[in-house]
Amino acid sequence: MRQLSRALMMTLLLGSLAPASVMAQQQTKAQTVQKSRVVFQVSDGDSKKWDLALNNVRNVIKDMGKDNIEVEIVAYGPGIDMFKFESPAASRIDEVIKLGAHVVICENTMRAQKITKADMLDNLEYVEAGVSQLIKRQQQGYAYIRP
Repeated sequence: MRQLSRALMMTLLLGSLAPASVMAQQQTKAQTVQKSRVVFQVSDGDSKKWDLALNNVRNVIKDMGKDNIEVEIVAYGPGIDMFKFESPAASRIDEVIKLGAHVVICENTMRAQKITKADMLDNLEYVEAGVSQLIKRQQQGYAYIRP
């Protein structure tokens, strides 16, 4: 009888601790949830595609919240024209940068087109190879979008 009482008490004790344990696990999971991450490819010289890319970037940041997503635009080839100093998209690019997007420009393309950083908009970032940057981001778990 005594052993039965002990077993019953242990069951009750463990049962009362289980909800606290489950809650602690749920809190830990919530704390480890990472931001969503997305990389956009811009490699076309078509201004309609530039508009589409910028619309996509703005919409995803506004929909998900700038604190919940990391957005990077990688531009190479004819797509870097969008980010030149005289670009008609300059104000929209500034808008998405202020919303938290990072814009990364391919230096290989710049050299091939004989473009310098002085020819480009402010607040841009640069990498040696745009395609390699896309590969790295995908390996790091970024969603890949090509508008």
